[in-house]
Amino acid sequence: MKISVLTVGKIKEKFYTEAINEYSKRLSRYCKLEIVQVPDEKTVENCSEIEADIVKQKEGERLLKHIPENAYVITLEIQGKQLDSVEMAKKINQLGIQGNSHIVFVIGGSLGLHKSVSNRADYKLSFSKMTFPHQLMRVILLEQIYRSFRIINNQPYHK
Repeated sequence: MKISVLTVGKIKEKFYTEAINEYSKRLSRYCKLEIVQVPDEKTVENCSEIEADIVKQKEGERLLKHIPENAYVITLEIQGKQLDSVEMAKKINQLGIQGNSHIVFVIGGSLGLHKSVSNRADYKLSFSKMTFPHQLMRVILLEQIYRSFRIINNQPYHK
């Protein structure tokens, strides 16, 4: 199975990069992992709704260019469905059983995802009603994907 994590913006903090590298290494036992970063759009503080939508649209166009037509797309959105770790493992496992060999997880930028990206989603996932920095969300997502594969393979993992 191939898992792509498609994100907006670069990681600047070393501690995030180290965590991402660690989970990427751990995941290499279970799947082919690809992390794709698209440039973020410069955003002014307290921008209007129209300006925010333009920023999200530009970022969305960049994201959509990296989503293959046959991929199963899971967007991370506050309005998405919340799953516990076992349910997420079942979701990933079921997708594999159904023949979905490529899952693309999409994390938006600081303003979120444009509706064009959300509309492309096959599934909308929420980790919480809270907002997280998109850099931290990459680490959380990779950890949960790793945990999912441990659960799928009946391997121990701390709770």
